[in-house]
Amino acid sequence: MILRQVFDVINNQVVITLPAEFRGRKKVLVTVDDRVEQHLKNMELMRMAATDPLFLADIREVEEDFSLIDNEQL
Repeated sequence: MILRQVFDVINNQVVITLPAEFRGRKKVLVTVDDRVEQHLKNMELMRMAATDPLFLADIREVEEDFSLIDNEQL
């Protein structure tokens, strides 16, 4: 069985209470992956970019640059 869950880090510690299905197990593999926090930061940056006037102007400029070739036949 695999348990995949995000846990809070409190005082640089993580406490994991295993489900009943793990009862009797002698060993489990624990992998610490902090990409969850980075993913949340990246999502917030993308939300901010969606309303950033400079970013939106850049996107419009790129769209205009490619608008001529969008209609070409292959």
